[in-house]
Amino acid sequence: MNVRKRIQDQAEKPDGENGDRQFVTALQRGLDILRAFTPDDRMGLGNRELAARTGLPNSTVSRLTYTLLKLGFLTYDDATGRYRMGVPVLGLGYACLGGIKVREAAQPLMQQLADECGDGVLVGLGGRDDLTMTYIAAARAARGMISLQLNVGSRISLGRSAMGRAYLAVAAPEERAELMTRLAERVGPDRWPRLRAEIDEAAEQIRTRGFYCNTGQWQSDINSVSVPFPSPQGDVPPLAFNLGGPAYVLSPERLENELGPKLLHLVNTVKHIRE
Repeated sequence: MNVRKRIQDQAEKPDGENGDRQFVTALQRGLDILRAFTPDDRMGLGNRELAARTGLPNSTVSRLTYTLLKLGFLTYDDATGRYRMGVPVLGLGYACLGGIKVREAAQPLMQQLADECGDGVLVGLGGRDDLTMTYIAAARAARGMISLQLNVGSRISLGRSAMGRAYLAVAAPEERAELMTRLAERVGPDRWPRLRAEIDEAAEQIRTRGFYCNTGQWQSDINSVSVPFPSPQGDVPPLAFNLGGPAYVLSPERLENELGPKLLHLVNTVKHIRE
């Protein structure tokens, strides 16, 4: 079953997800509409594009976008027939960031590490959003001219990125099993064995040395290293720190011998501050 069909099947269950009567399917659908937007959608999205991304019927999408428009969570361009995110969504985002206290402790250390690494390096902190990782903090060299074009709110692959694989390495067993099943459905049987082996290798690297190096597996010209950040109390989902940049700046040897240990030291420092 493909992802779109699975999402649509779940959305059509009268008692919500997996038959849970406390689950409000209408709310899930509305949030799926908002989640469909990315920072690259500068021209907005039409109902047909939103239906394709969410797997929801066109008629359902039309009702949801109308409701979100009335509430201010979407704006509408009469000239193009496309929707964009409204200002209230930004308020929700900042409320979320304000509740992630680790950002306050981590941001100056991330900036210091980015400055030490020099041009081309981006240091980020992210959390999981469905099958992606979303940046909640980012730092690049103050005098740098180039770096990855990722900022707070940017989303990257859960299964292929260093940050996503670091998250999977420390996710709770039930959550990890569910995510692995969904990733397998998404990539298909031909590509899944290789992806699963790479995810397992990431978990092994983190188990044995504390960090994971990804050389060209997210994008062929990008190398990165990541370290997971589990909640000290285990009461919230883990986060993951990442350091990445162009392969010609971040050689595998530099990641292994210099930057991996530095990022691990940063994470341990943040843990100490938060205790």
